Amino acid sequence: FKRFCHNLFPYVFNPQPSGKKEAGMKFIKLALMAALMLMVLASVSFAKDDDPEKAMAMVKKAVAFYKANGLEKFMNEVNNPKGQFMDGAYYVWLYDMDATVIAHPANAKLVGQNVINFKDADGKEFVKEIMSMAKAKNSGWTDYKFKNPKSNEVEQKSAYFEKVDDIVVCCGIYKKK
Repeated sequence: FKRFCHNLFPYVFNPQPSGKKEAGMKFIKLALMAALMLMVLASVSFAKDDDPEKAMAMVKKAVAFYKANGLEKFMNEVNNPKGQFMDGAYYVWLYDMDATVIAHPANAKLVGQNVINFKDADGKEFVKEIMSMAKAKNSGWTDYKFKNPKSNEVEQKSAYFEKVDDIVVCCGIYKKK
């Protein structure tokens, strides 16, 4: 490990360069290391957020948790921003059958609000569509436009939902252009 660290960070272990050529090489190594770190950080911050299978899996996991633990524990877990139903761009939120938000880990201000008349950027009443489809088919997808917190732009979004008892469990993805 010591050799690995010495090779990766030679300027830490030998901070006094012996000449201009060695100082130049150390600067190049430092610049390359900084570039590598930026690439790693960029890949983490732009993690994939458009996987429909992951959104469906989050909803199915949430439904299973609800069935195993009951409504109160389920709502507490979904409302927890550090809980198992918040995974980067993927998070689960819940509506009751009147379209009142009963749990939302990313925006606690929505909890308790009836959002049946919410409209997307194009005026589409997407919550009404989710509720209508949930009552008719129990599960499905709906498309709408919504502000992506990563890009800070309005983007195409899809939400997968499943109705279980009197709850609609949702998880969305931002679609790539």
